[in-house]
Amino acid sequence: MNFKKLLIYSLFIFAIASCKKDSSIDNNISTTGSTGSTGATGSTGVTGSTGNTTPYTITETFEEGTKTAYADATVQLSTGIWDFNDALIGNLATDAKDGENSVRLRTGDIAMDFDIYGLTQISIKHAEYGTDGPSTWQLLESTDGGSTYSQVGASITETSTTLVTDSFKIAVAPKVRFEIKKAGTTRINLDDITFKGIGSSGVTLTNPSTPDTTASTTAGTPRGVTLGTDAPPSSGDNSNLLMGNPSSATTAIIMTDNYLIDQGYYVESYNSIKGEPNWVSWHLDASNITSSTGRQNDFAAFDGLPSGFFEVQSTAFSETGFDRGHNCPSGDRTSSIDANDATFLMTNMIPQAPQNNEQTWANLEEYIRDQVSAGNEAYIIMGNYGTGGTGSGSTLSSVDNGHVNVPSNVWKVAIILPVGDNDISRITATTRVIAVNTPNINSINSDWTQYITTVSAIEAASNVSLLTALPANVRAALETVRDSGK
Repeated sequence: MNFKKLLIYSLFIFAIASCKKDSSIDNNISTTGSTGSTGATGSTGVTGSTGNTTPYTITETFEEGTKTAYADATVQLSTGIWDFNDALIGNLATDAKDGENSVRLRTGDIAMDFDIYGLTQISIKHAEYGTDGPSTWQLLESTDGGSTYSQVGASITETSTTLVTDSFKIAVAPKVRFEIKKAGTTRINLDDITFKGIGSSGVTLTNPSTPDTTASTTAGTPRGVTLGTDAPPSSGDNSNLLMGNPSSATTAIIMTDNYLIDQGYYVESYNSIKGEPNWVSWHLDASNITSSTGRQNDFAAFDGLPSGFFEVQSTAFSETGFDRGHNCPSGDRTSSIDANDATFLMTNMIPQAPQNNEQTWANLEEYIRDQVSAGNEAYIIMGNYGTGGTGSGSTLSSVDNGHVNVPSNVWKVAIILPVGDNDISRITATTRVIAVNTPNINSINSDWTQYITTVSAIEAASNVSLLTALPANVRAALETVRDSGK
């Protein structure tokens, strides 16, 4: 009898606790202001895997990363890359904030450039900015990687001068990302966007204020590449070197400054004398950017170099003021852990000025991925040339005791064409080609379109021959095209 009473009492207490937990999720509770208006349930998604039922809570506090201007640009925050359009990270006394920073949004939007998995609720703190007065904003969601959006619940009317919280229930979906959009010229502040869900979120929290290059004090274990079924084919359509071998690199060991390495997920010409790639070439389509895995951040030396080649360790750029700048980006290989791991080998890195890597280059990378998400595919080649760059500290010609050259310029060429077959024959004199050449300096403009050039100009500066697999007349036409950046 005593056992029965104890069991009934325990079940009663559990029921009360469960009700209390549900209530805290459903209600809009502010820790710094009054309760906001009631949020709404997002669109119903397909229930994800039930293998992992561990709950998670992730908060984007906007305390990491910087954006001081309203101009449209991406910014690396602790949860991932966000696009800020007519928005910045504010820290003035007139900014309503929980901590040092918050978003100041004018007539535009902020949007996640990444997906989160297993989400059940999103909460947002918000307030009027300064004395700007009331305004209205909307929360929108996308379950197709940002191609289309639908509004979640009713629009929020901003009337509070102190932060309040609105929460929105989201049915568990395979993946979802969000956009917060505002009209009108009065500004608002947004802070502490909290994601709650079940299972693996796919989000790896990072600290953008401390570049992952300089924070590393212990070298990762050297490794190679594990190829999965998601690797591009070795030849033909969608292969990484379909556009041609820019420097006629070979696998002959005597080619110490032009050694060909096929890493499966990309192909490169490696320069063991400079301790970095001359160029890296890869194909990009929607199958490569599925967000099946997050950023691994497992930098490591490549253990497959020939004997006698200097092996650059993952700590080589520590305390130099330069980022470990990807050639083939982590964001272009999210179809599997193996694919993402491959991008973190040091043979895929150059010493890159932080602002160049984290802003200008990140913006260009995201723009190309946006073109792919819109129904295109891309053939991309990235390279560098020269000696001497300026990082967050001083101008350097080399790092790692002279083993790794610091390039003066970083360039990229991308062929963009609609998804299809027989790619070489489909590329014509009117096919879009984007050519960008940036100085490797920390004072660089975050707008990559300021550095648009031509393929021929890059060829002349870096002593490579690009797009050689194309018919001569097509190649000649594309070499002189200067893209609009739109």
